[in-house]
Amino acid sequence: PSVLDSFALLSGQLNTLNKVLKHEKTPLLRNQVIIPLVLSPDRDEEIMRQTEGRVPVFSHEVVPDHLRTKPDPEVEEQEKQLITDAARISPDVAQKQIQSLNKMCSNLLEKISKEERESESGGLRQNKQTFNPADTNALVAAVAFGKGLSNRRPPGSGASVQSGQPGAGAIVAGASGMQQVPMTGAAAQQQPMLAGVQMAQAGQPGK
Repeated sequence: PSVLDSFALLSGQLNTLNKVLKHEKTPLLRNQVIIPLVLSPDRDEEIMRQTEGRVPVFSHEVVPDHLRTKPDPEVEEQEKQLITDAARISPDVAQKQIQSLNKMCSNLLEKISKEERESESGGLRQNKQTFNPADTNALVAAVAFGKGLSNRRPPGSGASVQSGQPGAGAIVAGASGMQQVPMTGAAAQQQPMLAGVQMAQAGQPGK
């Protein structure tokens, strides 16, 4: 009942207002000019509250923009030109243009949504971990400190080194043997390197 009473009261007031406005003695509001009575460069909290924070002050700079009832002359001319051009287009052509514009907009929206999905999936791929930290730490420890490596020499390693290179028997025989065995130029160039490898294996059997 209270809502119906309030609605009836508002309806009666609106009807009374319409009667006053439609009266022949009431001047047309479109012919009336709004004149600001108070202009102040200071911040007005009441205007801030009424405009939801959009207009902090009511000064001579903002009054022409907020009390303007017509657009700028340039904008008005452009609007008239657009209205004239639109009146010349037939309904069929206008419908085709509308359909083509809608198609372009839908394609653009699909591309934008596709880019967003790809960027989101790319971000997920970048954030996804692609390695095992435990394996990485074990590998670094094995390479740097030899942790977890076996001390036993694989069988046949010495024979493969000795049999794979020419003149290896002379290298194993010692320094006196190397001086007594004649070698070619290529074998002589490989001799110091092989001797160094063989001496390193003999001095450090575990590595």
